[in-house]
Amino acid sequence: MHPRNRHNDGYNFNDLVKAYPKLSPFVRTNEYQNLSIDFSSSEAVKALNAALLVHHYQVQGWDIPDGFLCPPIPGRVDYIHYLADLLKATNNNKIPHGNKVNALDIGTGASCIYPILGQRQNGWHFVASDIDPISIASANKNIANNDNLTGTIECRLQENNQHIFTNIIKEGESFAVTLCNPPFHSSLVEATKGSERKWQNLNKSSVSNNENENVKLNFGGQKAELWCDGGELKFIRKMINESKQYQQQVLWFSCLVSKSENVKPLKLALKKSKAVQIKVIKMAQGNKISRFIAWSFLSIEQQQHWCAEHF
Repeated sequence: MHPRNRHNDGYNFNDLVKAYPKLSPFVRTNEYQNLSIDFSSSEAVKALNAALLVHHYQVQGWDIPDGFLCPPIPGRVDYIHYLADLLKATNNNKIPHGNKVNALDIGTGASCIYPILGQRQNGWHFVASDIDPISIASANKNIANNDNLTGTIECRLQENNQHIFTNIIKEGESFAVTLCNPPFHSSLVEATKGSERKWQNLNKSSVSNNENENVKLNFGGQKAELWCDGGELKFIRKMINESKQYQQQVLWFSCLVSKSENVKPLKLALKKSKAVQIKVIKMAQGNKISRFIAWSFLSIEQQQHWCAEHF
């Protein structure tokens, strides 16, 4: 993980249980004689997330409705750290902190996890958008439960699911960075297979058709969170195309890319869109390699001026 990631040393379950006693029933000794949880249990993972947020980020009362995506916090905060490094490169080699840094999270989900982590880690101000009213309501509830988040995260409902930035970025508004964890599957069938692979990776037996509902419950995720027509490639291409309309209002656009084979066509789409800078930034969490693609329509000199004016 990123060198600044506070989860590099794993989980101290004694400290986590002390901070969040509701985690205690899920903690057990694993085959290696270490304290752990059953990561195939959605309840256990949600309790772990709540404990991590309380202990490391001073966030209370975090929750998500049943069936919604439960994000792994160490991997999510890694994205925040690498975005901070991206901004650092054109800000006199200093990571910008505080609410002058305005960030936009596309598809924030019921967890609102990126804005929460970005605010608590770096003090950034966030706009969090989603097409699902239930997700927006849940995100607002998580924010309202914490005085240290009040006024730092604004949730906006995207009422037209054919748009990404339109109706969300307002006239005269500017953002240092946009981020997104897109729905990367192209169909429900593909999403279900992905959940089955996760299940098997956790040393569970092969999942039969009538067990698919259990997989869904354990790993979570609504339709808009997990899949869309054309998968992540079509989604990010749409994002690239729409980003051209806001090229003077955003310093860096970015989006996670789950499938490495999609990087090449996305870079080609960005070149056709006249993006001035294109970066593919790799992230590693254990044996898993992930990445995000970032682009800007501003030159390095224009970015430096942007930082001087906004930070």
